Amino acid sequence: MYTKHKWNSEKHFNFNYVKYLPKDFDPEKKYPLVFFLHGAGERGEDLDIAMRYGYMQKVRDEGAEYPFIFIGPQCPYTKYWGCYTESLIAFLEDMIATLPADEDRIYLTGLSMGGTGTWMLAMACPEKFAAIAPVCGSGIVWYGPVLKDIPIMVYHGDQDTIVPLQESVNMVSKINSYEGSDAQLKICHHVAHDAWDVAYSGDELWKWLLSKQRKSE
Repeated sequence: MYTKHKWNSEKHFNFNYVKYLPKDFDPEKKYPLVFFLHGAGERGEDLDIAMRYGYMQKVRDEGAEYPFIFIGPQCPYTKYWGCYTESLIAFLEDMIATLPADEDRIYLTGLSMGGTGTWMLAMACPEKFAAIAPVCGSGIVWYGPVLKDIPIMVYHGDQDTIVPLQESVNMVSKINSYEGSDAQLKICHHVAHDAWDVAYSGDELWKWLLSKQRKSE
């Protein structure tokens, strides 16, 4: 089961967040870390609502277990992840420093508003992530090339009327226009805005994420 926490910082926004540790967690080992950004409907002060979709919903409702550390902060009402880029970076850096996280296996994913947040946060600090997985989010196409060295898996429903599929098509196309890039788009057919039900079901995505390691500089 995940646990609920409050991050305290004098310089940055103090996120409420969820932490999940693998079964038989050993603090002497190093683990991959999945950093998750929820959607607009999960903002507020209730961390159970923040985790009503995705891997922690599977943990809570289905008893699922995963071989990675999971960290999920919560965004306040009326705000969006882009308001907190510097704070998110500082928060993530603190999680990496205080948990036995493998710095070459840090992954970023998020849905809807969190999918957009995934694009934005990865663009702000691409050197931190081994791979990212935006789900039904909108990107910043002109700045997409900064992500050309990061493996990317994108999920988007072809019937999405909230964030059109073309947003993901444009991002993936722009990134892949650069040699050596690895951005993949999984179009979820007959799916509306809830592409997260496809992305986070089963083990396809998390196994893909964990197969990637940060490139050496």
